[in-house]
Amino acid sequence: MSVRPLDGPTPRQMNVPLVTAATLRQAGRHPVVPFRIALDDGRVATVKRLLRVLPGKRLVGEAEVGGQAVLAKFFIARRGCARHFEQEREGIAALAAQAIATPRLLGAGTLDGGHYLLTEFLDNAENLADCWQAALGAHPGDIGAALGVLSPALKTLGRMHARGLAQSDLHLGNFLRQRGVLYAIDGDAIRARRPGLSLGAGDALRNLAILLAQLPRDADARLPDLLADYHAGNPDISFDPALLRREVARVRSWRLRDYLAKTLRDCSLFHVEQRRDRFVSVVRHEAERLARVLADPDLFLAAGCLLKGGGSSTVARIDVSGRKLVIKRYNIKDTAHALSRFWRPSRAWHSWIEGHRLAFLGIATPQPLALIERRFGPLRGRAWLVAESCDGPHLLQHLDAGREPPPAEARALRELFAALHRERISHGDLKATNLLWNQGAVKLIDLDAMRQHASIAAHAKAWRKDRARLMRNWPEGCALRGWLEANVPPS
Repeated sequence: MSVRPLDGPTPRQMNVPLVTAATLRQAGRHPVVPFRIALDDGRVATVKRLLRVLPGKRLVGEAEVGGQAVLAKFFIARRGCARHFEQEREGIAALAAQAIATPRLLGAGTLDGGHYLLTEFLDNAENLADCWQAALGAHPGDIGAALGVLSPALKTLGRMHARGLAQSDLHLGNFLRQRGVLYAIDGDAIRARRPGLSLGAGDALRNLAILLAQLPRDADARLPDLLADYHAGNPDISFDPALLRREVARVRSWRLRDYLAKTLRDCSLFHVEQRRDRFVSVVRHEAERLARVLADPDLFLAAGCLLKGGGSSTVARIDVSGRKLVIKRYNIKDTAHALSRFWRPSRAWHSWIEGHRLAFLGIATPQPLALIERRFGPLRGRAWLVAESCDGPHLLQHLDAGREPPPAEARALRELFAALHRERISHGDLKATNLLWNQGAVKLIDLDAMRQHASIAAHAKAWRKDRARLMRNWPEGCALRGWLEANVPPS
């Protein structure tokens, strides 16, 4: 397939603005599409929609060149764009040279102030990350039934390793599936360490662990099946399962730390605003919808349906464009309380971090959407947390003390406490009113005292306190408390 040169722009294209790399840099996160951009060979690419934007650095989009649909990547950073352009081109070439399916390179060159690269556009291709999530949704509670989706990716990765290639940004989103063929993409992250020769066992193990660390922990029990798929592509290598498990655990810990750091800085996932008088972090795709709430959270709090008033916090359910949310203000009770809180992260800050920790670990909690802190330079004052509303009843309302939980609730409770125990997480105030039954899951709320412990001993001590607090919700000798005693890990 080749790109046919244009004889000239059509009348429709003449109405599309012609931009430069400098224009795209200045547009930041929001370049206006469609746009046209001149290529160094005299052709013009018309970009119809953007698929990814790294502000001021790189854009990826569906484009048309010479009447043909292409995937266009524009490298526009003031510094370093030539290096990333070359890495992308070399990565695509390395995949093709080792017979790993990847979209064909159709063109590459310079822009006015940047570089471009055109590859085959895989129409109606499925992102493997989306396929995996759909498979999990179709088989709730049965991860084994979803693992078949991963088999082609593991085989492809095995083949890459057998041919001396590694993927430094390894995730399911870097595989596309079209008409039964799996394509590896993102040449910029391909490293040809030993072209044509197998990677060493250590390099292969570390690279494989990056992919496995992104799967739910339930998948760890299926490691033999996952390795069988990998060995189908790379049969001449073997791993020590204990070493692989340790490396997967290390990568998981690193990924969690990296994600939590992102919740507090401006990036593709979160919009962060920091001034002398306030700090705001909001899930980026929610920023526009929540703009008025962020500007005056107390106005919405006062107009909402009050759920809890006075004392240490005020909580209300609010309506934003027809969507139910909850806003919680962490109050400053008096001067002494203010002085004790000035130098520490607010309780809203802790709840924000811990809510995202739980979500990252796959533990059910209402999604935290925004954090707002009033600041006085380095000092912190009143703070607010905005989260999704969870309309389900708490467990004191939902469960009958005289009976064991129904099957769905029993499964959800076992999964919740097993996950918390496995991750060494203590809640700090495990009242039944902080456990909500909603959409087939038990969701944790009120997270400002939650902690993930590095020490087994520290976690065991905190866990015993949590467990005892949970049991006190129901009288001794009742059927529900007996079931909890038997099913909640003791320490």
